[in-house]
Amino acid sequence: MTMRRGLLAGVAALALGTSGAAWGQTPPNPTGPVIAPTATGGLSPDQLAMMERVSDPRLSPDGRRILYTVRTTDWAGNRAVGAAWVIDADGTPRRLAASDGGLSSARWSPDGQAIYFLSSRGGSSQVWRMDREGQAAVQVTTLPVDVTAFRMTPDGRALVAALPVFADCADLACTRDRLKAQEAAVSTVRAYDRLPLRPWDNWNDGRRSHLFVLPLNASGLAAGEARDLMAGVDGDTPARPLGDDSEFVIAPDGRRVVFSTQMQGRTEAFTNNLDLYSVAMEGGAPVNLTASNPAPDTSAVFSPDGRRLAWLAGRRENVYGDQAVVMVGNVDGSDARALTPDWDRGPGALRWRSDGRALYAVAAENGQQKLFEIDARSGAVRAVTDEGTVAAFDEVDGRLVLSQEGFGSPAQIVEVVEGVDRPLTRHNAEALVGTDLPEGESFTFAGWNGEAVQGWVFKPAGYVEGQRYPAVHLIHGGPKSPFTDGWSYRWNPQIYTGAGFAVVMINFHGSPGFGQAFTDSITNHWGDRPLEDLQKGWESALASNAFIDGDRACALGASYGGYMVNLIAGKWNGPWRCLVNHAGIFDVGQLMNAMDLATFSAEFGGPSWERADLYREFSPNTWVADWSKPMLVLHGSRDFRVPIEQGLGTFSALQRQGIESRFVHVPDENHWVLKPRNWVDWQREILDWTADHTGPAAAP
Repeated sequence: MTMRRGLLAGVAALALGTSGAAWGQTPPNPTGPVIAPTATGGLSPDQLAMMERVSDPRLSPDGRRILYTVRTTDWAGNRAVGAAWVIDADGTPRRLAASDGGLSSARWSPDGQAIYFLSSRGGSSQVWRMDREGQAAVQVTTLPVDVTAFRMTPDGRALVAALPVFADCADLACTRDRLKAQEAAVSTVRAYDRLPLRPWDNWNDGRRSHLFVLPLNASGLAAGEARDLMAGVDGDTPARPLGDDSEFVIAPDGRRVVFSTQMQGRTEAFTNNLDLYSVAMEGGAPVNLTASNPAPDTSAVFSPDGRRLAWLAGRRENVYGDQAVVMVGNVDGSDARALTPDWDRGPGALRWRSDGRALYAVAAENGQQKLFEIDARSGAVRAVTDEGTVAAFDEVDGRLVLSQEGFGSPAQIVEVVEGVDRPLTRHNAEALVGTDLPEGESFTFAGWNGEAVQGWVFKPAGYVEGQRYPAVHLIHGGPKSPFTDGWSYRWNPQIYTGAGFAVVMINFHGSPGFGQAFTDSITNHWGDRPLEDLQKGWESALASNAFIDGDRACALGASYGGYMVNLIAGKWNGPWRCLVNHAGIFDVGQLMNAMDLATFSAEFGGPSWERADLYREFSPNTWVADWSKPMLVLHGSRDFRVPIEQGLGTFSALQRQGIESRFVHVPDENHWVLKPRNWVDWQREILDWTADHTGPAAAP
């Protein structure tokens, strides 16, 4: 099935409309966002911030209706709000009234007569229930702790819920009371005797995410005590704080739960070796199903008949970007075999087709994120989609629906019918009236070692043949997170096309979707092979696109992209009028010893004291004496992935040398900028900086 460009551009090309003010010429409206394109007719930050974000399609048990989530922006409250929508059997989408108050994780009950969801409308995150028409909601759980994820048993008589608890507590009230005591304590001194200290954006408070079973009464409400299925387990399911309900699954007969976790005690922080455990719903000690594999085992899914278990098995411990293999075995883990041992892609989001004859998975491939179908007997793999990014999917009795997006369109719900995609929603149509969203044009060039490397080029919005335009070179993070044909709410190339820039993006060595060897090539080579690709890709883009004015260009990146911007500042600063570094790395050795992931030093083959020369060679602070170009540095105080000291070090080095520089501090954000008003102001800083430094070319 090919995702037609007409679908990707269709929402943006519904009608002609008036354009907004030129970027940088008019101050932002203090009373609220202006939902209008830029002066060139491109996408504006206000438009992007206020868009409806479509996700998580779920077919009803009979396959006739589609439940999905739409996230909107509460500008006054500076927050996102989720709502449940349903596409009825006649194809009409509608918002469910019981969404008022916000929600997430909307799920059909097994009989299709109700919808369960998470909401904090009652003061804490609990499970709620609405009728199938979404007219009224009642609270299902009233637990003394938050519910972070849940699943329903197949008979609808119980919930399995993830709750953050102190593992040594005998009941949930104990966790509640201990948290209250900590909050009330006059002293704020806290001591730790093991890693991790700061997962993602919060200090570790000693709680573990455990799975509890909660019986439901005839009205579908929780009745009775919650029982810990992981009692005594020194591990988290889902992983905190970014895990979800894909990390545990209930058997079709409702008798067992399989979950992924780590139980390495004090050494847990130094390995990514997750295992799958099975525990009886009645209780008992969890049994390790994958003890023989020292790499991560995740995403377990039962076959529809309950006789087989499939999962994703990593091949190597502590190798980021390691492409998992699809495994299939008995439900106790025995007789397991690799179904896709030779598939040179990295699958995710695994699930069975409803007839049990195949499995589905998504994987990056050549700058796209496709849905693949895998024969459950032979392991033969075929792509179901071609262009664009499949963010989520569901299938019931042969009906297949997707959440699909591209560079030219935010996500929509799409149904695949006989290999042809049929759009079912038109969210953001009004917001994109008159907006020019230039197509991303893929190109390939010879990069490091003469190997083929893929990239993207975008014309600016309002492009006029024969004119030349300033450009930005966007550099992705990860580093093993490729640019795919998708719609980003953090670093969307259309924001820069809308501001009048041409855009170049390169999937340098290390990017997934081009084979395991391509991804592995960056290990021990953070600072040379990707840099060579970026240099050669930029030269190739300039040579093939006369509209790009290479003398008026800035390089921009975040996370690893920010690391590369800092490295470029010292090793390849010639082409650039300016640089932009969000959450970037200044001192690699210091980062590896301070970040929230203690395993990331595997990217350099070991800790900094064992490979000091390699760290020094590829650490941007080694090359500070050669910095000369103006740089904008942006960082959040709650960023524990790349702690703010990295940004402070960068800014200090710039200031000490008298280099034009600006530091933008976002005190309440983590590695990402998520609050709507913060994001708009943050983006304005970047656009103002790049616009100020890419004015008309200097006179010869």
